[in-house]
Amino acid sequence: MISDTEVKALLADDLRCIGCGAKIQTTDPKAVGYTPLSALKKGFDKEEVLCQRCFRLRHYNEIQPVDLTDDDFRRLLSQIADTKALVVYVVDVFDVAGSIIPGLHRFVGHNPILLVGNKVDVLPHSVRRSKVKDWIRQQVNIAGIHPEEIMLTSAKTGDDIGPLLDQIEQARHGQDVYVVGVTNVGKSTLINQIIREVTGQRQEVITTSRFPGTTLDRIEIPLDDETNLIDTPGVIHADQMAHYLSAKDLKYVAPQKEIKPRTYQLNAGQTLFAGALARFDFIQGARAGFTAYFDNNLMVHRTKLTNADRFYEQHAGGLLVPPSEDELVNLPPLQRHEFKTTMKTDVVIEGLGWLTVPANTVVAGWAPKGVSVLTRKAMI
Repeated sequence: MISDTEVKALLADDLRCIGCGAKIQTTDPKAVGYTPLSALKKGFDKEEVLCQRCFRLRHYNEIQPVDLTDDDFRRLLSQIADTKALVVYVVDVFDVAGSIIPGLHRFVGHNPILLVGNKVDVLPHSVRRSKVKDWIRQQVNIAGIHPEEIMLTSAKTGDDIGPLLDQIEQARHGQDVYVVGVTNVGKSTLINQIIREVTGQRQEVITTSRFPGTTLDRIEIPLDDETNLIDTPGVIHADQMAHYLSAKDLKYVAPQKEIKPRTYQLNAGQTLFAGALARFDFIQGARAGFTAYFDNNLMVHRTKLTNADRFYEQHAGGLLVPPSEDELVNLPPLQRHEFKTTMKTDVVIEGLGWLTVPANTVVAGWAPKGVSVLTRKAMI
């Protein structure tokens, strides 16, 4: 086993956690990068130098809070503007609005952006990829972000990683590659897939979790003798649906399997609840089918519009879950957004899913205050 003297020498030489990139330290259990000395020595023997936080996350799927602010994350990202590099910007196809990094152009400077739409594997097969790309481009353009190219992939399954790597190699022109994104878009999982594709290494290298915010500092992965693929911390976006849910309820906003559509025949004056997280009111129009695209385990309940407010008050946290009753206090009040459709339209609750509604209807979508409710031309 490695000696205490050798460990201290390595610590003095800027030893980093292979999971999150934080500098390893053995003195302050509450600070970033802490690991007990005994655990660190065992880690060397197993060639697995992990901070205590990443060790518990990897082996027990437990997240521990860290004292890093949004400003800390943004300071790390701001270094990109001073370099010449390719920026790979990862967004969640289910939460494009929640994936927007405000002021991204200031962080990346004049560097080109390759945008990656992740989690495409859970979209119904009937969704055309060209429509998904068009939708993403429209949303990021509104935010002043103009990517050179948009690629769709699944970090979970590894689908389309080869074509993505080809595109990265073509676009980087021998320069470093920075991977950026808000928390919970699957950025570190994507990088793990890239490492597997390039090296054939099967073991997970970068700490990944459903929990937002697991990469604490930049992590450099060599692409060749002179350039690196650099994973940056996820920027915390407070309006993401995932931030309002406990660990056990995150599965409802992060589907793991292909979503199966559910169609409901509705008359005007009826309401659909998606757990306690969202609500759709059919206000005006002829009887028609409305198709819901949410996680397959998320229960959808139908009631009369005139009774909807009372139904929510009585059943939120009970019949209407998630969130559970004890977590309901953390959920902002639902806010109403009304739309009149002239064509078949998707009413999108960012980070949760969407409801496809027919033309010539008046509908209202409700979501926790701060979560975006948008419309788009129907994807299917």
